[in-house]
Amino acid sequence: MRKNIVAGNWKMNKTLEEGISLASEIVNIVTDEVKDDVTIVLNPPFIHLNSVQHIVKDSEKVFLGAQNCSEHESGAYTGEISVGMLQSVGVQYVILGHSERREYFNESNEQLANKVNTVLANGLTPIFCCGESLDIREKGTFVEYVSKQLTESLFHLSSEEFSKIVIAYEPIWAIGTGVTASSEQAQEMHAALRKHLAGKYGDAVADETSILYGGSCKPSNAVELFANPDVDGGLIGGAALNSRDFVGIIKSF
Repeated sequence: MRKNIVAGNWKMNKTLEEGISLASEIVNIVTDEVKDDVTIVLNPPFIHLNSVQHIVKDSEKVFLGAQNCSEHESGAYTGEISVGMLQSVGVQYVILGHSERREYFNESNEQLANKVNTVLANGLTPIFCCGESLDIREKGTFVEYVSKQLTESLFHLSSEEFSKIVIAYEPIWAIGTGVTASSEQAQEMHAALRKHLAGKYGDAVADETSILYGGSCKPSNAVELFANPDVDGGLIGGAALNSRDFVGIIKSF
């Protein structure tokens, strides 16, 4: 049975003090109020990781994630963060291929394949992002476009390796715009991606792969989104910066 996952991507927000406060609030509320079987992942900025790890380490439901990592194990790569560094502060999940990384830092499908390899080789779980722009959505080629992202970055993996991947579908046209894909649009895309995975790895692997929705998910629409059979949770941006909003989404299953 695949996992229900809610991952909070804090992006470039919160000072260290603010981040410690937010993580503490989330863990305390989750401990008191969340009873369902939901895996929760906090993905703060790099400088917060060590401090947030001390907050989440005793929680059975809240885990630590990073927003990115280098494809290189070590070396002269100024400003980069290696998987080994992430492991050393207790990181268990790594977001890879977020639309902002693809757009602003020109991350390619080939580079992301290398990052996936590095993360898996070091025993961490990739949250692999994929998604289309408004232009591609309007052209009607969005299924083919997003399927290609998966094919070029993930389909070199064995079935055993792929079974460790979490997918996050991001309709780029619905990130930070206030526009949300309808429940029907989300289900349509998630089902199409699961079918694409089944074509490569078979129904058993595809059915066990968690596919998260990442596009302006908030407490007011999370229940409807998560009710879809192929939507297994969310990669949350803005709403993850408020403890009550974030926990409200977690409680939407």
